[in-house]
Amino acid sequence: MLAIIALAEQTALNSISPYLPEMASTFPEVDTEQVGITLWQAILVQALMGLVNGNQGVISTCLGEITDRSNQSRAFKYLPVIYGIGGITGPIAGGLLVRKTNPLHPDQPNPYPYLLPNLFSAAVLMVDLILSMIFLKESLGSAQELPPLGKRVVSIFSWMWQFTSSHRPTYLRRGKKRQRSNGYHSVPANGHADATDYSEDEEDEDEALGDRPSLFPQSQQQQQNLTKSEVFNRDTILLLITFLIFQLANISYNSLYPIFAQARPPTGRHLNPQEIGISLAFAGLVTILFQVGVFGRLREKIGNKITYRTALAGFVIAFLLMPWVGYKDGSTGDETATTTGRVWLWVELAAVLIIKTVAAVGGLTSALLLITNSAPSHAVLGTLNGLAQTLSAAGRAVGPFISGSLFTVATRVQPKGEALAFGIFGGISFLGFLLSFGIRSPGLEADGWDEESSDDEEEGSGSGSGGEPDDGGIAERTR
Repeated sequence: MLAIIALAEQTALNSISPYLPEMASTFPEVDTEQVGITLWQAILVQALMGLVNGNQGVISTCLGEITDRSNQSRAFKYLPVIYGIGGITGPIAGGLLVRKTNPLHPDQPNPYPYLLPNLFSAAVLMVDLILSMIFLKESLGSAQELPPLGKRVVSIFSWMWQFTSSHRPTYLRRGKKRQRSNGYHSVPANGHADATDYSEDEEDEDEALGDRPSLFPQSQQQQQNLTKSEVFNRDTILLLITFLIFQLANISYNSLYPIFAQARPPTGRHLNPQEIGISLAFAGLVTILFQVGVFGRLREKIGNKITYRTALAGFVIAFLLMPWVGYKDGSTGDETATTTGRVWLWVELAAVLIIKTVAAVGGLTSALLLITNSAPSHAVLGTLNGLAQTLSAAGRAVGPFISGSLFTVATRVQPKGEALAFGIFGGISFLGFLLSFGIRSPGLEADGWDEESSDDEEEGSGSGSGGEPDDGGIAERTR
């Protein structure tokens, strides 16, 4: 079910890329040089998509809860494979389902040329919703402590109402009361507890409201009172910062490439939606082949941290190389040069997209594993993945706008104005690459990987498919 959710969302998400720049150029009062800045309707739709786009964090959390370090690498390895399949089905659907002519009147233009790929995506997501409601099982062990859904909905509205009221919200007083009952008292600098901190009247009011479920009920593991320093240590903080940079670079590249590919020379390469869709589908195919055939063994040899660091370096290289991809019409414009130009264009595009795709796939898998292994317990796994998803959403929020704006400026800069946008994001990726050297804890690696002997075969580890260590030995060491 997690695979179905990921595939449906990635298919719908990637279906937009092939035709988005061309569609934006048809908006009223939008010049062809300003397709990077869309109008308010498109911004509103993107905002609505962001509000309901939290399933990447949910999927990562569920995988972390149903696996342990003896098998998590194999589980997380297939997540980008699903993303890769969505990277194929999405662009193909988005590129091929665009209809410029009216299906009922072929001699007339289609008033809604981009309706069909969006209807396709809506249908895929509807099937995803129905299947999830029926078959998706809860993976969180403390979920049975949650009140019924109806009471939780009531609690949300109660929480919102109290948040805007003049009285101190009861959910804050409950937290104070819980600390008092567990023996934790807030003592000010003068050494005396504040008697007015939690009054008897407030306690009586809380007892009257006791039958109302709290908005965020705590599990037994959460009641262990983990300190902030245990959850947000140096490695975790650097992980989250570099993950923000990683996602910002990835999203910006995914937004910048279609604009760059669609734009006219000399800044762009003048590809049509079908050609853009084919190139993105090729990148998705590379994702699958790399993840299934190469990444698992590569990660076993060098570990999660180095794989993640290498991915950030790959983004730097991909950003710096893309502006130097050739043109379809060569340099002279005759028929021979056009054919030669097309061949070199696709060869160079393929090379750069392979670098970017390998960096995105390997980096995402390693980042998810590192974030999962950085959690001190499953009680905060959802919190860390949720925060990582929030940072990812922040990258999706600012990345397209910044990259589109930079490309709009680049159209006025000659020569090689396209290098401006790609170069800036290459620099941002390089900053993330440097910061990744501060992630050092050996506890972030999965079981079966030894930092001191990563280049040698472990004696007695067994040999499974794909070079995986023997599960029985790992499970025994874990116990």
